[in-house]
Amino acid sequence: MQRHRHRPTRGPASFSPLVLWIFCLVSCVHGALPTTQKCDEPLASPLPHTAFTSSSVFSNGYAPGYAKLNRRGGAGGWSPLDSDHYQWLQVDLGTRRQVSAIATQGRYSSSDWTTKYRLLYSDTGRNWKPYHQDGNIWAFSGNSNSESSVRHELQHGIVARFLRLVPLDWSEEGRIGLRIEVYGCFYWADVINFDGQGVISYRFKVKKMKIIKDVIALRFKTSESDGVILHGEGQQGDYITLELDKAKLLLQINLGSNQYGSILGHTSVTTGSLLDDNHWHSVVIERYRRNVNFTLDRHTQHFRTNGEFDHLDLDYELSFGGMPYSGKPGGGGKKNFKGCMESINYNGDNITDLARRKKLDTSTFRNLSFSCVETHTFPVFFNATSFLQLPGRANHNTLSVGFHFRTWNPYGLLLFSNLDDGTLEVSLKDGKIAVHINVTNAARNYRADLTSGSGLNDGQWHAIRLVAKENFAMLTIDGDEASAVRSTSPLSITTGGTYHLGGRRDTSTQSFQGCMQAILVDDQPADLHAVEKGTVGAFENVSLDMCAIIDRCMPNHCEHGGRCMQTWDGFSCTCDGTGYTGATCHTSIYEPSCEAYKHLGRSSDTYWIDPDGSGPLGPFKVNCNMTEDKVWTTVINNLPPKTAITGSSRERRTILQVNYSASMAQVTAITTSAEYCEQHIAYSCRMSRLLNTPDGTPYTWWVGRGNEKHFYWGGSGPGIQKCACGIDRNCTDAKYDCNCDADAKQWREDSGLLIYKEHLPVSQVAVGDTNRPGSEARLTVGPLSCQGDDNYWNAASFTTPSSYLHFATFQGETSADIAFYFKTSAPYGVFLENLGNTDFIRLELKSPHVVSFSFDVGNGPVELTVQSTTPLNDDLWHRVTAERNVKESVLLVDQVYRASRPAPAQGHTRLELFSQLYVGAAGGQRGFLGCIRALRMNGVTLDLEERAKVTPGVKPGCQGHCTSFGMYCQNGGKCVEKYNGYLCDCTATAYDGPFCTRDVGGFFEAGALVRYSFLPEAVAGASRDSRMLTHEQKAREVNLTKEEVAFSFSTSSAPAILLYVSSKTRDYLAVVLRPNGSLQVRYNLGGLREPFTINVDERNLANGQTHTIKMSRVDRSVTVQLDHYPAVSYKLPDASDTQFNLVKSLFLGKVFETGHVDPLLIESYNTPGFIGCLSRVEFNGIAPLKTALRTDSSSPAAHLGKLVESNCGASPLTIPPMSAATDPWHLDNTDAEFPFNEERVIPDGVNRDSAIIGGIIAVVIFTILCTLLFLIRYMFRHKGTYHTNEAKSGGGESAGESADTAIMGTDNPETIDESKKEWFI
Repeated sequence: MQRHRHRPTRGPASFSPLVLWIFCLVSCVHGALPTTQKCDEPLASPLPHTAFTSSSVFSNGYAPGYAKLNRRGGAGGWSPLDSDHYQWLQVDLGTRRQVSAIATQGRYSSSDWTTKYRLLYSDTGRNWKPYHQDGNIWAFSGNSNSESSVRHELQHGIVARFLRLVPLDWSEEGRIGLRIEVYGCFYWADVINFDGQGVISYRFKVKKMKIIKDVIALRFKTSESDGVILHGEGQQGDYITLELDKAKLLLQINLGSNQYGSILGHTSVTTGSLLDDNHWHSVVIERYRRNVNFTLDRHTQHFRTNGEFDHLDLDYELSFGGMPYSGKPGGGGKKNFKGCMESINYNGDNITDLARRKKLDTSTFRNLSFSCVETHTFPVFFNATSFLQLPGRANHNTLSVGFHFRTWNPYGLLLFSNLDDGTLEVSLKDGKIAVHINVTNAARNYRADLTSGSGLNDGQWHAIRLVAKENFAMLTIDGDEASAVRSTSPLSITTGGTYHLGGRRDTSTQSFQGCMQAILVDDQPADLHAVEKGTVGAFENVSLDMCAIIDRCMPNHCEHGGRCMQTWDGFSCTCDGTGYTGATCHTSIYEPSCEAYKHLGRSSDTYWIDPDGSGPLGPFKVNCNMTEDKVWTTVINNLPPKTAITGSSRERRTILQVNYSASMAQVTAITTSAEYCEQHIAYSCRMSRLLNTPDGTPYTWWVGRGNEKHFYWGGSGPGIQKCACGIDRNCTDAKYDCNCDADAKQWREDSGLLIYKEHLPVSQVAVGDTNRPGSEARLTVGPLSCQGDDNYWNAASFTTPSSYLHFATFQGETSADIAFYFKTSAPYGVFLENLGNTDFIRLELKSPHVVSFSFDVGNGPVELTVQSTTPLNDDLWHRVTAERNVKESVLLVDQVYRASRPAPAQGHTRLELFSQLYVGAAGGQRGFLGCIRALRMNGVTLDLEERAKVTPGVKPGCQGHCTSFGMYCQNGGKCVEKYNGYLCDCTATAYDGPFCTRDVGGFFEAGALVRYSFLPEAVAGASRDSRMLTHEQKAREVNLTKEEVAFSFSTSSAPAILLYVSSKTRDYLAVVLRPNGSLQVRYNLGGLREPFTINVDERNLANGQTHTIKMSRVDRSVTVQLDHYPAVSYKLPDASDTQFNLVKSLFLGKVFETGHVDPLLIESYNTPGFIGCLSRVEFNGIAPLKTALRTDSSSPAAHLGKLVESNCGASPLTIPPMSAATDPWHLDNTDAEFPFNEERVIPDGVNRDSAIIGGIIAVVIFTILCTLLFLIRYMFRHKGTYHTNEAKSGGGESAGESADTAIMGTDNPETIDESKKEWFI
C-alpha cells in the first residue's frame, strides 16, 4: 500500500499574546498569494506540448508533451531513450507559480512507470534547486502500476516557473514511464534588482519614529555571501540591521543603551546558511517591544532583546539594500546587497510597489530594474562516486587551472590530470588544499608539493587558482595573492590535455563531495552546456547546473549548546560540558532533584540537578541534606550576613540585590515542585524603622519571585504588615508590631522565616530609614531551603483496565523524550499513547519481561523492545526512559536494559500528533493496571494526581514504595510507607541517618557509664499505666537462652569493662579488656565453679584503633567474630546451665550494681573505668547506648559521668578491604558526572624499610629522653589522670605488632588530651 504524507506548514514559534496583532499582516509577506481560494488548481494539463521537454525520447509517440495525467495521447506518456539516472522530464509553467502538490502516473496501459523520483525547480531553467524536506533532498515515492495516480502534497510550497522530475527508480518489468500533474495557483510579486550600489530609502512621515512594534517581510536571492539588506538608526544609538554575513543572515537590534553603559542593548542573532545559492529565501521579522520572532524559510527563532527599553527610536528613514550612512554597529565598510528582492513590506507598506510608483528615493541606482537579472554561473554537483572529465590544452609547457568549490568534507580529490610525463593532483586534506606534481623523464624525477589554506570545508565558496610552468608553481586561495604559496623547485611541465574534477575511475583516493563552479581549464572557461549535451568531455553521477549542498547543522538539532559537526552525509553532536547526552544532547545526565538522588541511595552532599530534564533550564548545583524523614534542597546567595546599610531614605532607598547560585527560573523550578520552602531574613537596627507599624507606610520592603513588592517580614505572612514579634505579641514595645519600629537607640532585631513559597526567593531588599544621625541597620538574607519534590512522587493508580487519564496533545516533533516509573502485577498494559493522522507514539508493557516503544513519523511503524531478565510485573518500581530524535530512537528500562535504532538516512523526521495524549490505556488497546509515577515528557511533568481526582477508575497517589526502596534501609532499619515516599525508621537500631547507616557512639571519660535496665522497679507514686507496663516487662524479659551482642570500641586504656549484663541471680555476661589489652568474654550461667571464659585474641586491642565484636549464643553454642576475621565457635561445658536467668541490667564502660557482681571484675577492671569510644552497641534488638544518648524521663537507659556523643565507630581494617567484586555493599560509582562524594577510608600504607630506619632513630631518641619520659608519666599519675599501659601506634612511625595490626592511622578527635601529650613526647 502506497503511503502519502501531507505536511502542513508550521507557523511561527509561540510567543507573547501581545503580538497576535501581527497575523493580520501576514498576507503581505508572501507576495500576491490567494487568500480566499484553495491553492490547488491543475497547472500542467492546460499547457501546450511545447511546454514539456525532456533529456531524451524513446520515439515520437513517447514525446514529453504526452506526459499529462490521465491522458492517453501518443504512446500514453513519456519514456526516455535510455532508462538511467541521467534522464529528466521538464515543465515550463509559463510564469512563476505557487506549487502545492504533484501527482504521477505510469505510461498508459504499459509496464513502464517510475517508482521514485526527485523534484527540481527553477525560475529560469538554469541553476536548479532540489526540493528539500525534513533536512534532506527529498525522494518522492512514485507508482507501482501504470494506471493509478499517486499525489504528494508538498510540505513546503514552492514558487517556480520550471519544474524538472528526475527518475531514481522505475519498473522492473519495463522502463521509465511518466505522466504528471502539478497543482498550485497564481503568484505575483514586485521584484527589484539591486546592483550593489543603489539603496532604497523609505522616509518616515515624521522626523523621529518611536516604534514599539514592527513587521518586516521580504524575499531575496543572491550569489553574494555578504551584503546589507536593510538598515535604520537613530541619534540616541538605536539601530536595526539585517545583513548577509558569510552566507548567513545576521539580525542586529539595539533598543537603547544608557549613558553609563550599564545597560547594553545590542542584540545579535544569526540564522540560516548557504544563502548565496541564488535561490529565493523568505524573511519575516516580527517585534513587539523586546519580543522578536525572526523567521527564515519557515524556521523561526524567538528571542528577547537585551537591555530594558521597548521602543526602537529611528531617525528619518529605513534603508533597503545597503547603508547610505555609517551605521552604529560598525557599519562603515559593509558591502551593499547585490541580488534581487521582492515583496518588501514594512509595517503594512509595500516598499517594492512604492518604488515602482516612484514614491521612494531611488536616486542612488544607476539603472533601477524591476526584473531580476540572473547570474551566469553553472554549478556542478558531485556525489561520492562521481567525476567530471574536461578537455584541456595538450603538449603545452604551462598548466593553468582554477575553480570555485564548497563542501563539508575535510578530504576529497578535487582535480587530477595525467601529464605527458607525470601526474597532477589537487586534493582537500584536513580542510587544506594540497597540490602534488610528479614529473618523471629519462634524466630524473621532479616533484613539487604545495599546501595552503585551512578550514576550507566550512561550506563556503572558496576559489583555487593553480599555475605551473618550468621551475615554477603557484597556488592561490580565495584570490589572496599576498598569501599565495610558490614553489621554485626544478620542474618541467608538459600538459596531457585531459582533466578529471571531483574524482576518477581508476583511483582509491576519496572522491570529492560538494559543488564546483567557475571552472577554468588552461585559462579558458569550461563549456558545461556542451558537456551537458554530450558533445564535450564526459561525466558520471554528476548533477549539472545544480548545487545540492545541505547545511545539516542549520537548523541546529544539537540541543542545550551541543556543538554540531557535519560531513556531506550527516551530522553529529558533541555534548561535552553541556550536562546532556544522547545523539542530539537532548537528555540530561543529572537527576531532577535531591529527592531523586536520595532514592538512588545517595547521602547528603552537593549535587547537580536538572529540574526540567530535557527542557530549557540548564543544570545547576545545590546542597542536598538528607535527613531521616525529609530531603532539603538549599540554594545559597551572595549577600554577606549582617550587610551594613547607611544613608538611605524613603526618597532614596538603598536597593540590595540578592543573587543566587542559580538563575531565577532555575530557583522557581525548585520552589514550584517543593512541598515547603523557607528563607530566613533578619533586620538588625538602631534608630532605623522597618515596616513603620502599626499603620504607617513601610520604610523597607522586599521583592520576591514575581518582581512584586512585599510588606511583611520573616515570621509573618502575606497581607499582614507585621514582624514575627507582632504575630507572637512579644515585641519590645507593645505599641508596635516590629521591634525596629520603636526607633530605639539600642540595637534591636526583627527576624524570622519567610515560608510563602510562591513569593520566594528574596531577590531584592529596599531599605529606607538609615540616613538620620545615629541611624544604622544590618541585613541578613539566608539561603533558600526547600523540602520535598512533588513532581517525583506525582502518581496515579489505575484500578480498572478501561481507566485512563487524558492530557493535551504531546508536542515532540523533532525530539521527544518520555520518562516515568511504573509498578504492576499485571502481565501487560499500555502505559501511554498519542495518535496523529498516520503518526503515533506508544509505550506499553507487552509481557511480564518486555517493554515496547513504538512510533511512526511517516516512514512506517518502528518498534523497539527491551527484554528484562527478571519479571517487570513484580509490584516493584521500574524506570522507563524513551527518546526519539532525528538521529536515533532509544528505549531504556531500569537504567540497565537498552535498545536503540538509528533513524533512516532519508525520511520523515517530524512527529505530528493530533489526538489527546492517553495515559494508562488507549483506544482498542489493553489497559494498564497498576501505578505510574513521575511521568515527564520533554521536561514537563504531567500532573497525574490532579487529573486522577476527577477521573473514574483512577486514584491519585500510589502506596507500596517500601517494596522498591526498602533495601536502602540498612542495619535493621524498618521502611515506613508515606503517601509521597518512604522513610527509614532507625529507632530499634544502633544507627541514625536517612538510611540507618550513621553510627551512634559516645566517648567515655574516666568514671563514665551507661546503664540500661531490663527490669525497672515500680516507684512510689507511679501511675497505674506505668506499673502495668513494668509488670509486662517483668513478664516478658525474664530468662534468655540466646543473646546477640554487637558493638565497636576504641581505646588506649586497659584493663577495662566494655559490656556487662547483670541479673537478679549470680548469672552474668561480661566482655572485658584484660591488662595486656587482649579481649575476653566471660559467661556465668550457673552450674560451674568458675565463669566460662573465652580469650578471643591475645593481641593488644587497646591500641587506639577501632575494633568490632559480634557475638551470639544459642543454648551452649557461642560464636564470636572480631573485626573482619572469620567467626570462631565455642561451646559451654555440659555442666553449665543454658539459661540466663532474670536479666536485670546492661552496663557499658563500668559496673555500678547493687546485686552480685563478679568480684574479680570489680577489683581489677572497674576502676577508673573504660576510657575511649563505644559505638553501634546492640543487645538482643535494643540499642542501649543510643537510648542513653537520646534519653528522656521515661527512658530505661541512663548514664553517669561525662559521656559525649561522637561518631567514632569507623569500620576497622585489620585485614585488606574486600574487593568490589566480593563486597556486597560496594557501590560502583560509574557516573563520573555526578558530584557524589563518599567518605573513604584510606589505608596508611606502612613501608617496611622506612619503618626499620624510623625504628633505629626512635631507639636513639628513646635512649636520650627515657628519663624525661618517666618523670612526665609520674607527674601525670599524681595529677590523677588515667594513663595507658601501652603507647599509641599511629602516624606510620613504627610498625605494628604484626601485619594484621599494621592498620590505618586515623586521627581520633575524641582522644584524651593527656594521652595526646604523652604521645607527642
